[in-house]
This record gives sequence, structure tokens and C-alpha cells, in this order.
Amino acid sequence: MRKKFCELPLKDLKPDEWEALCDGCGKCCLNKIEYEDTGEIAFTCVSCKLLDGDSCRCSNYENRHQFVPDCVVLTPKKLKEIAWWLPATCAYRLRTEGKPLYPWHYLISGDPESVHEAGISIRGRTVNELTVTEDDWDDYIIEDLA
Repeated sequence: MRKKFCELPLKDLKPDEWEALCDGCGKCCLNKIEYEDTGEIAFTCVSCKLLDGDSCRCSNYENRHQFVPDCVVLTPKKLKEIAWWLPATCAYRLRTEGKPLYPWHYLISGDPESVHEAGISIRGRTVNELTVTEDDWDDYIIEDLA
């Protein structure tokens, strides 16, 4: 029996399969604070200006680099370097670590709303970066992204 594409090594995925692996949680679009003295990363609920807080998807994915030049493009090689930077529930991180997807992932459940219903997504829990100064991001640190 052939494995589902979401069970294959990331390097073996076709471009459309790679994109389909995203669970739509929106967590990767949250701004993070890296503390230089400790190297610790803190997630904030301050979202990228392009994140649609309801759908938890980029509002201009195809052209995002025109507006957010430092938006990370995930690749299998890059994931080996930055997987720790992604939330523990991220499908890309899970697959990089050889772990299966969670039951709420739409490729398992069959329902794109299941990530929201399970409370995994950041739907309704973000503040757009255009409304908060970077100096105030410490006030928006969130702990529940494990």
C-alpha cells in the first residue's frame, strides 16, 4: 500500500503536496522575539501585517515578499536549520522530526476547520503588527504555542 504524501519524507514531496502540508494554524505568521543574551525565542500574538486573522492564512501569499521581504520560505533544507523556531504542532516541524500529523490536521480529519475547532490555530487571538510598536511586543508574549 502506497503511503499518503503527508507520510513521505519532505524532500520527496511535489510542490503542491508541500504547500498542502500547511495546517492553516497561522502560528508561523506570528512575530517572535529572540533574546540575544539567552537565545530564547518568545512567541507573541502580534501577527504579520498580511495575516488574515480569521482564515489564519496570508492575505497575499503569492506576492508576500514584495510587502514582507524577510518572510521565510520553508524548504526541507531550511527546516533542518529552523525547525526549532516553528511551533511544536507545525506539520513541517513534525515531519522534519519524523513524527505523524495530529488527528486535527485536515489531511487526517478531512476538514480544514478542524485545526480551528481543536483550538490549535490563532484564529481570533492576534493583534496586527501595524497596530503595535516593536518596543511593546513584550506585552504580547503568549505561552500556549507548544
